[in-house]
Amino acid sequence: MINFNGSLLDKSKAILYSNNRAFNYGDALFETLKIENSKINFLEDHYFRLMASMRMLRLEIPMNFTMEFFEAELLKTAEQNKLESARIRFTVFRKEGGLYNPTSNQIDYLIVASPLTILVKGTYLVDIFKDYYLNSDILSTIKTTNKITNVLASIYASENGFDNCILVNERKQVVEAINGNIFLVKGSKIKTPPITEGCIKGVIRKQILEIVSKSDDYTIEEVEISPFELQKADEIFITNSIIGIQPITQYKKYKFNTEVSKDLTLALSKLI
Repeated sequence: MINFNGSLLDKSKAILYSNNRAFNYGDALFETLKIENSKINFLEDHYFRLMASMRMLRLEIPMNFTMEFFEAELLKTAEQNKLESARIRFTVFRKEGGLYNPTSNQIDYLIVASPLTILVKGTYLVDIFKDYYLNSDILSTIKTTNKITNVLASIYASENGFDNCILVNERKQVVEAINGNIFLVKGSKIKTPPITEGCIKGVIRKQILEIVSKSDDYTIEEVEISPFELQKADEIFITNSIIGIQPITQYKKYKFNTEVSKDLTLALSKLI
């Protein structure tokens, strides 16, 4: 079952038509959330990130669209699919009408729940995707449905036997991975690109920044990262809301440790 504007429908039912703005213009936002044992991880962070992104895109937020309403709709969808643990995608898009200039800023939303399968791989190979760049502007920091660079990078990774790719911006600085934020470890120092580089304002990224800022063992820096620094790192890892932390074990001929990733995974699990 899928949830379209609060109505639970069979997933085979057509609800998106030829003048849908998400389809025609990428005029949409999405959140990917994890439910474990009927509890939504980091609900508040996801909700406020979505609200901020909707305001940026001038989407009209309905009066009833509270965090309690958001939570209830997500859990309702999971329950109707008989899932106590689930991967949830919440997509919100401007109502049909208009060309580039919409006729309305009112919204529709779609919620899809799928079984939660988490696999943190022991061997994880990456490369840099150089064909196209992300832009280091504020629109790149929100989760719109315009993800063609990520799609092309995923195809490149699949064709070349990589598990993921690292994306760079127009200045050829490291931004993020295809599906999450990226962190580098050198000694006791942990680095991640700042939002100004064009990376997503990741929910797990936020948690890692908070965990490390309170740590006596590590320090954290939000700083520009050159691709050359990848070769010098002791450890590199990726974060997202479904996997949590995925260590990178190899980039080109360089191999990395995973000890810090394991420590932070344990610290993250205590927050959930």
